[in-house]
Amino acid sequence: MTKDTVRDQIVEAAKKRFSHFGYGKTTMAEIATDCGMSPGNLYRFFPGKLDIAEAIASEDYETHLTHARKIALAPGRTAPERLRDLLFAELRRTYQKLEKDPRVLEMATQIGHERPQYVNWMLANERKILVELMEEAEKRGEMMPPGDKEEIAEMIQSATMKFRYPQLWSKLSLAKLERELDGVLNLMFQGLCPCTAAEREKERKSTHAAA
Repeated sequence: MTKDTVRDQIVEAAKKRFSHFGYGKTTMAEIATDCGMSPGNLYRFFPGKLDIAEAIASEDYETHLTHARKIALAPGRTAPERLRDLLFAELRRTYQKLEKDPRVLEMATQIGHERPQYVNWMLANERKILVELMEEAEKRGEMMPPGDKEEIAEMIQSATMKFRYPQLWSKLSLAKLERELDGVLNLMFQGLCPCTAAEREKERKSTHAAA
């Protein structure tokens, strides 16, 4: 087998272990046994368990980032509609993912605590998408960002952080979280968009109808 094939095998074995037993209770020796190799051989591919967790997260994140870019740049919808679509899709994706496999949260929390630079890299990539969306919207007259777009993208992330990993912050239902996100976006658009209140309500209803 090639080196990449072996790495993929290790990642898949670790996914199953983390999902069934949890990140904290899984050992490198157990992952090695599941892969039919010695622990020493496993360490040739990954220096530690957290590196395997990061590889799992990266695999999922690349898929998410591709999907997010498609939503943010989708033709036929205004910039406010696309921003709503993007943030609601993220909320629903993470909520449903964590409902299906609650142990994923343990792994994500561990990465956040021990590899903050990795989380910062993820957020920076997402800000690029937000900046691109705002730049296009400004040219069309759909948004009037009041300042540096990179900083505004950071503010959008800060304002919506609760909705990225909702189970981390609360035990609220998805419907309740969607209502809260809707309210946060309405406030944001008052500062970003030159449109009227009636137009914002039309965009809000359009997003919910699309969902």
